Amino acid sequence: MDKKKYVSFLALIVLILAIVGASTPFIVKEVRLGLDLKGGFEILYQATPLEAGMKVTPESLKETAHSLEDRVNAAGVAEPEITTEGSDRIRVRIAGVVDQGEVRKTLKEPARLTFRNPAGDIVMDGSDFVPNAAKVVFDEYNQPIITIEVKDKAKFAKVTKDLTNQKMSINLDEKQLGAPVVQGEMTEGKASITGYGLDEAKNIRDTINLGALPLQLTEKYTNAVDATLGQKSMNTTLLAGGIAFVLILLFMAFYYRVPGLIACVTLIVFTWLLLIIYVLLNATLTLPGIAAFILGIGMAVDANIITAERIKEEIRTGKTIMSGFRAGSKNSFRTVMDAQLTTIVAAGVLFTLGVGTVKGFALTLIFSIVVSLFTNMFLSRVLLQMLLKSGAVKKPSYFGVKEDEIHAL
Repeated sequence: MDKKKYVSFLALIVLILAIVGASTPFIVKEVRLGLDLKGGFEILYQATPLEAGMKVTPESLKETAHSLEDRVNAAGVAEPEITTEGSDRIRVRIAGVVDQGEVRKTLKEPARLTFRNPAGDIVMDGSDFVPNAAKVVFDEYNQPIITIEVKDKAKFAKVTKDLTNQKMSINLDEKQLGAPVVQGEMTEGKASITGYGLDEAKNIRDTINLGALPLQLTEKYTNAVDATLGQKSMNTTLLAGGIAFVLILLFMAFYYRVPGLIACVTLIVFTWLLLIIYVLLNATLTLPGIAAFILGIGMAVDANIITAERIKEEIRTGKTIMSGFRAGSKNSFRTVMDAQLTTIVAAGVLFTLGVGTVKGFALTLIFSIVVSLFTNMFLSRVLLQMLLKSGAVKKPSYFGVKEDEIHAL
């Protein structure tokens, strides 16, 4: 036995397990949990025009969904899940909400942009403005100006003519953005707001663009998920997954001996790498995601089992341990790759056509397969080859092969 190679192998195993063990608690804390695990609520809205005779268009529906997302983020709730459904509905899913009432109040109606005369009467509202047309430009002194474009130039010209030398208040809901004095009739169909710094002008521009949509939202369905229920679901799922994971490790170690022990190490690395990917991509982990996570572990085990069985078959034919390892690894490669690639194709279809948690399940499954190809097609073979070259394992029994099963070449 080559002691240096054997010690190098053991040192590498210890180093891998030490890194995984030391970093996992910090990685787990950074994983972002979904609605079903962290608690929160979801609301289904039906969108209708503010003005009679108008229609809800796909563009206005998408812009309203974007507006809701910004409003939720402004309320201190990160990464809401907001999707459009059908021709006039928007579904909002929010995790980790402490004050549901405040968030629902914020989401209830889109901001309404209005122009008012000195008496406070509305002379123009959100339906009169071109959606997403507010811009920030600069005057000759390089000072920012917010410009707003209207749909009906004639109407705007009449309003400005009637309010010449009077203040016209520009309001977003009940907040006054400005009250410029109208200098005269404006025929170009554009209004301007001055007196703000660049950053504030950009914020007002974005707010106007989102608030100018002529859509009203009505709650059709609300489902609250208590945080304790989410925590209970997560704990139950993790307990089941943990038990399954331990049983898998024990089975691999007992039945496949040395290849099984190395598979245990690579499965731990596989789980660790998958968590890192979740953190780096800032992905949300849901119950279906955990299910795909556990399914990925099962597929990773399957890859190890196929390789170990091929090695055992080659050893039974009378080949040496090293020859059996090389031939078994080569013969198992195509089988494992075919199985993994077909699953990636199926997961890709789910991700493309699915919505919500189905996408999360498919994405986790794809990540699992990619990581599995590295840990179980590359890392496990490198570790096993290092061990075989050290000469520490020379008996077929180390691979689960009995002497009476070996046939002469």
